[in-house]
Amino acid sequence: MNPSDQIYQTLKTALVDLFEIEPDRIRPDADLYNDLNIDSIDAIDLIDHIKRETGQKLQAEDFRSVRTVQDVVDAVNRKLSPA
Repeated sequence: MNPSDQIYQTLKTALVDLFEIEPDRIRPDADLYNDLNIDSIDAIDLIDHIKRETGQKLQAEDFRSVRTVQDVVDAVNRKLSPA
């Protein structure tokens, strides 16, 4: 499994477990705010969960421009990839 797929699976599991979102609603193009009803507090919880899962230091600033599930995957992937 490539890193992006692993991040996506971690994110999907988190969205289901933390926010009780039905798995079939979670798609790469799903808008976090409009489609999945994630608010700013939820987003912070999600970032914290991803930090614990990846062991990486992630900051809220890293996710300012994210809107979709794929945007989150891409942002985490950028942080995990060597510069």
